[in-house]
Amino acid sequence: MGWNGRRKRRALVLDDDPSVLQVLGGYMNAFNFDVETTDNPRTAIELCKTKRFDIILSDLMMPEMNGLEFLQEVRHADPDAAFIMITGYPSIDSAVEAIRRGAQDYISKPFKIEEIKHKIDKAILEKSLKMRLRHLQGITWALIISIPLWLILGIVFARSLK
Repeated sequence: MGWNGRRKRRALVLDDDPSVLQVLGGYMNAFNFDVETTDNPRTAIELCKTKRFDIILSDLMMPEMNGLEFLQEVRHADPDAAFIMITGYPSIDSAVEAIRRGAQDYISKPFKIEEIKHKIDKAILEKSLKMRLRHLQGITWALIISIPLWLILGIVFARSLK
């Protein structure tokens, strides 16, 4: 828990380059995240199965498993995780494919701290809005289902008073 009673946000960073892990891990700590870093996609998948992350940043090109395959595995473990793909080999096709598979955004290396901060904030806000919308939809359905029940009970009660 943070000083204001809320839990500290959690981040996972996956990249096969140790220097990128160090830089992004430092950024995430500076952004007040509890961050875990790994260069192994299989380890990252296991972490996603046992912990909930507010944001996941993953490299696209890795030797053992590419970022798109990792994203697909993450979606099975945590469909709501905010996900940002990072690549040193940007192309429109890979960006479109990452977004199509469920990434909120796409960052090209080399990156700037302001760009990463902006995209992380945007991805977390989008995740929060989706979860709120899902909650409101649940409330709406509960009301839709309960109104006819109350009408029926009201009619039965009104007839019993006659």
